[in-house]
Amino acid sequence: MFKIQTLNKISEKGLSLLPTEDYKISDDGNNPDGIILRSYKMHDMEIPESVKVIARAGAGVNNIPLPKCTDKGIVVFNAPGANANSVKELVIGAMLTTARDFAGGVAWTKTIVDEAEVAKIVEKNKSNFAGGEIKGKKLGVIGLGAIGVLIANACSDLGMTVYGYDPYLTVKAAWSISSKIEKSDSIEKMLKECDYITVHVPLNDGTRGIINKESMKLMKSNAVILNFARGGIIDDQAAVEAVASGQIAKYVTDFPNNTVIGKENIICVPHLGASTDEAEENCAEMVSAQLKDFLETGNVLNSVNFPACSLEYNGGERIVIASRGGNDAFNKLLSDLSAKGIQSEGMASQHRGDIYYNIIEVAKGSDVQSLVDSVKTEKDVLISRVIV
Repeated sequence: MFKIQTLNKISEKGLSLLPTEDYKISDDGNNPDGIILRSYKMHDMEIPESVKVIARAGAGVNNIPLPKCTDKGIVVFNAPGANANSVKELVIGAMLTTARDFAGGVAWTKTIVDEAEVAKIVEKNKSNFAGGEIKGKKLGVIGLGAIGVLIANACSDLGMTVYGYDPYLTVKAAWSISSKIEKSDSIEKMLKECDYITVHVPLNDGTRGIINKESMKLMKSNAVILNFARGGIIDDQAAVEAVASGQIAKYVTDFPNNTVIGKENIICVPHLGASTDEAEENCAEMVSAQLKDFLETGNVLNSVNFPACSLEYNGGERIVIASRGGNDAFNKLLSDLSAKGIQSEGMASQHRGDIYYNIIEVAKGSDVQSLVDSVKTEKDVLISRVIV
């Protein structure tokens, strides 16, 4: 039986994919085989030696110590695209809200609650919040992953002219992008052109402050910046100053902090991007399925620190060997298996950078544990498992 620890509340729809006869799920840390979490910050957590896999029910993994996990041979999964529609709808809603000053209008109506002539007051003042339409406006999408592509395509269908920028565009994403989306060669060019800018990239050293004080100077005075990706990608202090000076019109962020809260024409959303019932269920289902497949077969899909590698299961025993810097341990194992007369019934090998991951299937009852144990001590071996 596999023991799974949950560090946050995880949708039962996802956990139900882990049958109770094979999995014990709890929130205690008593030697778990796997961990499932959402937003829990693991950087200061002492990860038990028993842990083989960590599954993040969401896209970002900045709350997980990836280098430490890789060194310990822990495969980390995420759920790319599972919350994409949830974020897409919120971004579109934010654009509509800022275009018509929906938030300002709603706040203003609360100030006239005791007035006798409400209808007349409304008619007199509604023009202060009327705004315009998003149809015909220009939208710049920075980052064309699962979320960015959905937003770009949807906004194009709403009549916007959409520019996309992503120097790391994947083939899968490219196939999904509407032919109407215009490619932008640089962020600077996009900032000069667009009425709305939305960012959908992970937070790392290369993306931190990707839109900052200098780049905001390039933008139109009616421009709106939307950040539903990660706090830190937009320079919040620069955005506050740009809005206050009239350099840009508004800033919407899903990551409130004391720099932005309460400032005029800055809309703070309480981190709602992926917080729909549907998104939480989708993420939980995806990572539960990935965790189950990994623990039971060694297959890896959507890992952020190990290469994707899968082998169709044919009912035998499986050996999983992963190493850093080369595949010497795996090659030694193959030689040892051959010397013992144990034939492979299936094999898969992949690498990402200097991380190598291998799966071998052999017949049930093969005496392989001692051979696998013998390569555990080989230099840079990260994972050595027998799955019976």
